[in-house]
Amino acid sequence: MFSNDPNHVSVLIVGGGIVGLSASLFLAHHSIPCMLVERHAGTSIHPRSRSVNARTMELYRSVAIAEAVREAGASLGPSKGMYSGTSLQEIIGPKPRSEKSGKFPLRGLFEKIGPEWGQWGTQDVIEPVLLKVARERGVDARFHTECINISQTEDKVTTTLKDRLNDTTYTITSDYVIAADGANSPVREQLGIKRSGQGALGNFLNILFKCDLTDFVKNREFSICLIDRPETTGFFTAIDNHERWVFHLLYEPDKGQKPDDFPPERCEKLLRAAMGMPDVDIDIKSILPWQASVRIGEKFQISRVFLAGDAAHQMPPYAGQGANSGISDVHNLAWKLAAVLKRQAGSSLLETYETERYPVDVFAAEASGAAADERGLMNLRMNLRNIMGLIRRLHIMSGFGYTYSSRVVAKENTWPLGGITWRAWSMPSMLLDLDGRPGSRVPHTWIEKEGKRVSTLDLVGKGFVLLAGSGGQSWVGAVQRASEKVGGVDVLAFAIGPEGDIIDAKCEFEVAAGISSTGALLVRPDGFIAWRERRMPIDCQQRFEEVMRHLLGAS
Repeated sequence: MFSNDPNHVSVLIVGGGIVGLSASLFLAHHSIPCMLVERHAGTSIHPRSRSVNARTMELYRSVAIAEAVREAGASLGPSKGMYSGTSLQEIIGPKPRSEKSGKFPLRGLFEKIGPEWGQWGTQDVIEPVLLKVARERGVDARFHTECINISQTEDKVTTTLKDRLNDTTYTITSDYVIAADGANSPVREQLGIKRSGQGALGNFLNILFKCDLTDFVKNREFSICLIDRPETTGFFTAIDNHERWVFHLLYEPDKGQKPDDFPPERCEKLLRAAMGMPDVDIDIKSILPWQASVRIGEKFQISRVFLAGDAAHQMPPYAGQGANSGISDVHNLAWKLAAVLKRQAGSSLLETYETERYPVDVFAAEASGAAADERGLMNLRMNLRNIMGLIRRLHIMSGFGYTYSSRVVAKENTWPLGGITWRAWSMPSMLLDLDGRPGSRVPHTWIEKEGKRVSTLDLVGKGFVLLAGSGGQSWVGAVQRASEKVGGVDVLAFAIGPEGDIIDAKCEFEVAAGISSTGALLVRPDGFIAWRERRMPIDCQQRFEEVMRHLLGAS
């Protein structure tokens, strides 16, 4: 099934940031050999993104690294609040100290949606965790390695790589390539994929610096402080609530300003002014220019090459979607690549990656852009327009509130009332459409398996899984008998109810899923529902076989 050629790999990942590393873990989870190449010497030394939303934590839970990610981001845990003013001293100085720890934004609102909640954590502390685990699970991760050229035929991709340590080049062939090589993606440019969108909204210098503010912020830790004063404008973000901070300094090319106009000596003076602390010691570690912008690739796939993360869609960080949306991209793609490479599905399955992810990513990018003001700064003004905008993007900030529509989502007959009577009267159902409908993430309820309390999400994540109601034992037998008739695809099946292997004493799953006791959900490897049968049909095995052939593109 997989080549033994040392110069060939099933999937080549270009880019060793948080999206590329996540892709390698998801592929390893599906037992797909992959190689990851990154031009830099190691993982990011710059914080970049600072949050991992609830859905991304669910994805990391599925590959057993959620706790490691939580530990890596623990120092940011107390961060809370977004403020604005003329200096850090003026904003934070008068605030009373409180030992009450802050929860991650929206945690209280979304706690019942899933088994995980959002987590603070910067890329520079999370990426080493992902890399360590990826290598332990067999991923061939090569740093100091630059992608020079890509060409593809009907049956393979040939990539020229450069070892930047010894200045030599070599070629690798692969079945597929994932380009997760950032907003300025050389792979995207080589493929000639154009981008559209609002473009640049604002220009900033990301100034990472060390300054011991432990005593100043203790028990009044903040997340973001927007500073607006005559000599400098920008916003502080907490990195470790101790001595590591970032100031995003706004500069304006329209006024002739450019990054070179802000050497470290000048930045130190501006930082002291923005902090309102003229005598504080500052050690600037790096200054990186970046743009708050909205740019979407017109395609996410060219034959055997796929774009993911910033290479596919660039957005401001104001809704916390940059890294999170990219991680969801590669999670969606990984199981599809696995199914095709294992010859369980036709290659047309891969076309659904763009079909499903494109509209979600466009919405995330546009919602993030709408959170910026006329200068590209995060808009903290509390007016009706901004409040409505916040409400509009709340669900996407948590990683939920969208559904997929493609040929790997079977349509259902909701006559006569559009399925409204099937829906649970709960927040996940009514506000986020997590109600068992095809195309949505499988509903979360707590159940018992082998004496342990687990989530329904813990039953899925590798292959297809059929989850039936308390009276659905016939589904379990039907699935077992049908395996060979649907391309040898292994499908697990469980009946969930007061008795049996999976215990749900109050039948809460049936309510959350919108099924009767004899109904069932077929859940894809990415945790999204492919098909729902509200009640058991006359011949459930035949119906199951028909659906699986349709979903996998089999005859």
